[in-house]
Amino acid sequence: MAEKVSEHVLVTGGAGYIGSHTAKAMALRGLTPVTYDNLSNGHTWAVQWGPLEQGDIGDQAKLAETIRRYGVRAIVHFAAFAYVGESMVQPERYFENNVSKSLSLLNVALETGVRYVVFSSSCATYGTPERVPITEDTPQHPVNPYGETKLAIERALYWYSKTQRLNSVALRYFNAAGADPEGDIGEAHSPETHLIPLVLEAAMGKRVLDIYGDDYATSDGTCVRDYVHVSDLADAHIRALDYLLRGGDSIALNLGTGIGHSIMEVINSVERVTGRNVLHRIAPRRPGDPAVLVAAPRLSEEILCWKPSHSQLDSIVSTAWKWYSERRIEASAEQMSQRCKAWISSQKGE
Repeated sequence: MAEKVSEHVLVTGGAGYIGSHTAKAMALRGLTPVTYDNLSNGHTWAVQWGPLEQGDIGDQAKLAETIRRYGVRAIVHFAAFAYVGESMVQPERYFENNVSKSLSLLNVALETGVRYVVFSSSCATYGTPERVPITEDTPQHPVNPYGETKLAIERALYWYSKTQRLNSVALRYFNAAGADPEGDIGEAHSPETHLIPLVLEAAMGKRVLDIYGDDYATSDGTCVRDYVHVSDLADAHIRALDYLLRGGDSIALNLGTGIGHSIMEVINSVERVTGRNVLHRIAPRRPGDPAVLVAAPRLSEEILCWKPSHSQLDSIVSTAWKWYSERRIEASAEQMSQRCKAWISSQKGE
């Protein structure tokens, strides 16, 4: 009997944080992730469970050739710029990359016969919500260009589904956090803007953490967010793929736990897990920061049978701390090796 050939799935932005964790989850489920990434923000070391094709999603010819060569059946689309503050300064860059190039990707999908797309969207499409927890029918009024670009592709996918037989699941993440429990991969952004890595850096003595406002209408005055472990997000993508391949209709779903944690609760968790103090200071509020962003995850539970299993706050922090502390040791060892080589060279007069 011939060996069963694994189905290939194109993972745009698969060398990034959530993309690489999803690629690992795919491989564990018997799929072959084909990472397609221009490496502007991704990392080659994060591509461990399938081939890497270096390219830009705006390059239609290379995309089409890659899809045909691997016999790709579905696309999981992560590739995007994702810094809210940067999007406020360079909106044209975000619309070009996140909208124009994503539309090119969808057109190539149609051209090559791909009929299934899982799209990495965001709770940023909701802007400042009228109510919490946030359900999928909460009005979407983005307050920054990043959120607008995600909403634009959601709308495109809706109409492509209606008119072009391109079925999709748009997954609106809340706050992705944590690292692979086995330590294979983790979060590595430059610059880093996510709260938990910044708190860990403060625990390492690398920074003083700025808390933007302590006078919100929350239990301790600091902003509250819904943190989801990246491995749980990866699992949701596999379930979304399965849902589409079984004939599911296009849909948009929240990915969150339904439980919010304040900035001070995150700091307390980091101090518990690491045994270190987190130096912090209060700074003025940032414009556009809602007091509370928490998902109502009921629909994703019903449609995908998805329920987070790694997203308890201390579990998230523990996996992130393991990743960051081990990477710091590796970096220190590399720096020491370089210093030793430099010293040896100096002694030889090189």
